[in-house]
Amino acid sequence: MAAEDLPSEFDVVILGTGLTESVVAAACSRVGQRVLHLDRRSFYAANWASFTFNGLLTWVQEHNNESQPEMVNDFSDLLENGEELMHLSKSDSTSITNLQAFCYTSEEEEDEAQCNDALNTTVGKEKSADEEALKESADSAVCAESQDEEHVAPEDLQSCLGQSEEPEEDQTHPSVASFQSEPTRKKISFAQLVKEGRRFNIDLVSKLMFSRGSLVELLIKSNVSRYAEFKNVTRILTYHHGNVEQVPCSRADVFASRQLSVVEKRKLMRFLTSCMEETEEQQAYYSRPYLEFLNDQHLGDNLQHFLLHSIAMVSPDTPTEEGLASTRHFLRCLGRYGNTPFLFPVYGLGEIPQCFCRMCAVFGGVYCLRHSVQCLIVDKDTNRCKAVVDSRGQRINCSHFLMEDGYLDGDRKKMDTPLRFLSRAVLITDSSVLPGESDQQVSMVTVPSIDGSPTVRMVELCSSTMTCIPGTYLVHLTCQSVGSSHDDLSPVVSRMFQTTKPDNQDQRPSVLWCLYFNMADGTALEVEGHDLPSNVYVCSGPDGNLGFERTIKLAELIFQKMLPEEEFCPPAPNPEDIIYDGEPPSSTGGEEKQEEPADQEEQQEPEPLN
Repeated sequence: MAAEDLPSEFDVVILGTGLTESVVAAACSRVGQRVLHLDRRSFYAANWASFTFNGLLTWVQEHNNESQPEMVNDFSDLLENGEELMHLSKSDSTSITNLQAFCYTSEEEEDEAQCNDALNTTVGKEKSADEEALKESADSAVCAESQDEEHVAPEDLQSCLGQSEEPEEDQTHPSVASFQSEPTRKKISFAQLVKEGRRFNIDLVSKLMFSRGSLVELLIKSNVSRYAEFKNVTRILTYHHGNVEQVPCSRADVFASRQLSVVEKRKLMRFLTSCMEETEEQQAYYSRPYLEFLNDQHLGDNLQHFLLHSIAMVSPDTPTEEGLASTRHFLRCLGRYGNTPFLFPVYGLGEIPQCFCRMCAVFGGVYCLRHSVQCLIVDKDTNRCKAVVDSRGQRINCSHFLMEDGYLDGDRKKMDTPLRFLSRAVLITDSSVLPGESDQQVSMVTVPSIDGSPTVRMVELCSSTMTCIPGTYLVHLTCQSVGSSHDDLSPVVSRMFQTTKPDNQDQRPSVLWCLYFNMADGTALEVEGHDLPSNVYVCSGPDGNLGFERTIKLAELIFQKMLPEEEFCPPAPNPEDIIYDGEPPSSTGGEEKQEEPADQEEQQEPEPLN
């Protein structure tokens, strides 16, 4: 909708299209609220966004440019008696800092036939001198990847609820394409990355979806899952004694593992089984370090490392009750959709906020990018926001106003803790950190703290996730900031990857291009207590946790404050079930609808949603 056509009356005005704001927008629109959703940026999802490679280069350039001084406009002529203006911040210069990009591959484009051959190596295509044949080969590779059997389609999220909690012992990881090893590596130039840049989808934030986490349950409940497609994370890896090793976390992995002895396998299975129930022995260790509890179980160094860093994913001094809770959550998520607890959305995490925006638009929400709110109009007597003034000077009345924290002046924010940052790095590499039978692996890697350095979480994505081109991997690294992102993460990058001229004797992956930046940690922001009108709410940005629990909980909390009598994100009807005003239902459709509830009840009996 054009900005000039915006109506002057809405129930809810939302500023910012991050995940929390988008979930609230969908929830409000679903229950009949008139929603106006704005963003001053030219793209959706704010700091949750995904970019093409070319788009990311533009985003970096825009952030590195000096911001223009803010100009405060006078909108006093829009005020009525008893009203005052509250101006919002026009820039968000503190949430992303210390951007540094490095290119380790050749700047010039190589021979076109050689470059295309390098891109198609992983899908088994032979080199062809004919340019048209090369194009056809690349197109067929993309088509083959889109049919990847590991993808979890939206309808499969519901149908997979009836699967067993643990896979059979002989279950193996599915593969998409066989791994092709070559005596020499073929480098992809920077020019080729730019040329194929639209095929990248690079996330600003790195997270994974627990298969029984709050986000997956919300996607299923609200039917928003129909707008996206998902892929299983196939491996859990860890960096141990200078090597990358696979962590046996499911029953199938434990019995198939070659790095564990028979005794270690029995100990691990016995411990994982005992973790599911709370015992007096466990309670005796509460408030004591989880590592101490593991050590007293006589598990050995290898098993303690796997359990602490890759299954519970906690630090050694974490209290035992928290470590056990994290372990149980990990185990409950196993086997629902695959051999690991995690899912990843195809085309990147930036798809998730857009899915909820799409749901909001379906139920009447109005969207406008490159459009912002300059100030709020507040009633002095009731301390409530009566209206907003947009970037074109139009007064828009509303009952509730929600914004991301970047629009809020610093002196009005209430911080739970001092502002913290996350260190992030995004790498484009030419091979996997742990090559295997298949080159289409999605891996979650933990690099524990070494000599006081922060623990680093790494997610390695293959081309079948539609986040990078064939022949490359997209690697995300995240940790709590101690210094700049380059200072925090470059030692890990140097340890696990080649950043100099490739050496055929060195089996480590080569980095083609990388980006370092610091991002504000959303957990520092208080949910309540800001110096704001009573009907104005603030959403924090991404946090450093692996899952989405805090984000979804915050969205539900804000919705309940706005509309305490309404259900949060009720299921959306299927398009064929919608009856429009003045359209009588057909007799055939009526018969189908009478039979449908019984069918649904039968399908849900094996495993009801909890």
